[in-house]
Amino acid sequence: MINFIIKYLIIAVLIMFGAKYIPGIKINSFETSIFVALAMGFANTFIKPILTLISFPITILTLGLFLLVINVIMVYLVDYFIKGFSVHGFIPPLIFSFVLSFISYVLGMLLDRD
Repeated sequence: MINFIIKYLIIAVLIMFGAKYIPGIKINSFETSIFVALAMGFANTFIKPILTLISFPITILTLGLFLLVINVIMVYLVDYFIKGFSVHGFIPPLIFSFVLSFISYVLGMLLDRD
């Protein structure tokens, strides 16, 4: 449980930095970035697999490139539900989702060791 809290606090801090350096992404406060981190985790755990399954044929036709669109959809979905978090364009949420995925992967490797 402590690793979960540490992981999401670090992700929230990195979301704040990402919003500062990626044009097109705005976050009002650190509290909002915590909610964004939790909402992205929820969306990627529960909603993304459903969208991936539904869009499987188009993903095969595009040789997997449609998964990038699904990542952007996840960021826009969080933008819709979290007030104080705004996203504009296609490239900024794509970069944001890449950075967030990479950071989550690295933190998972470091903190989830047994």
